[in-house]
Amino acid sequence: MRPSRRLFLSSLAALAVARPSWADAGSPAWLAAAKEGEDYRLHGLSETGESLFALPLPARGHAAAAHPTRPLAVAFARRPGTYALVIDCVTGAQTHRLTPPPGRQFNGHGAFASDGRVLYTSEVVAEGSEGRIGIWETEGFTRMGEWISGGIGPHDIKLTKAGLIVANGGIQTDPGDRTKLNIDTMAPNLTLLSKGGSILDQVSLPDLPQASIRHLVLTETGVAFAMQWEGDPAEVVPLLGHWVPGSAPVLFAAPEGEAHRMQGYAGSIARARDGRLAISSPKGGAVQVFAPDGTFLATHARADVCGLSALGAGFVTSDGNGGICALDQQVTPLAHHEAAWDNHMVALIL
Repeated sequence: MRPSRRLFLSSLAALAVARPSWADAGSPAWLAAAKEGEDYRLHGLSETGESLFALPLPARGHAAAAHPTRPLAVAFARRPGTYALVIDCVTGAQTHRLTPPPGRQFNGHGAFASDGRVLYTSEVVAEGSEGRIGIWETEGFTRMGEWISGGIGPHDIKLTKAGLIVANGGIQTDPGDRTKLNIDTMAPNLTLLSKGGSILDQVSLPDLPQASIRHLVLTETGVAFAMQWEGDPAEVVPLLGHWVPGSAPVLFAAPEGEAHRMQGYAGSIARARDGRLAISSPKGGAVQVFAPDGTFLATHARADVCGLSALGAGFVTSDGNGGICALDQQVTPLAHHEAAWDNHMVALIL
């Protein structure tokens, strides 16, 4: 019995040692898509802005999802898209290519369950843009089912202990050319889905129905959300809000002159470790920072800035001119690449 038991334990130990981790991929801090010449790639970036790996994508990327323990990334096409690639970030190999069911399209974002066993993907029915949440197991990445998202055009999604929060942007788009078809009747909302897919809570912005809710970041009590204004360009509206499920959403407004600099567009959102919130605008070339209670703090100028995440006590940004910058009281360049960074810097929680 003893030799067999020793052999069994040795085999288990060998398997534990052999299982690759994010350290084997260089321990990246963020995943970010970029265009380089005519090529598209997914990068793993260090906290100093160094590219630790650059993996090819078949077309323009948007966001990515990082497995919590295994060095796997799922790169999503720009919405609406039909590819989501599962990439081994150690070897660079594409291990799986996810395809939505017929008549569906991926919508730019996804999220792993905390134990990594399930992947959730934001999707739309191509005709009409009705929202779906795809559910995939993560050993063979086969589809297990789907939920109704609770609205039109779901984009970002975040997992909480209570369930899945969905930013239903409210915009119906042409499945081929992204033309917006329902601006006059759009109805964005935030929806909390249970772990079984039922709607636990849902809120909208009845006074701002043309403020498309796009991106999310978790807070200690709920979720902060960033919006894109589809109404009259001359009208200046808040682009940041906070929602605690079970209560009404609260909007955070910058002074009118500062708000105008964002040109009605918040492309990314991030939360610093002290609770400050930041939103970015590539259209306005600006990042705005707010206190946890919604008090406006500052605007920082950076041309074509969009990617945004937490770094140390402050933030980090990426832009379409190849820059990676730290941002706290000022903007400090960290690195420069011959790349046009796309919308997001996805933080790895390791």
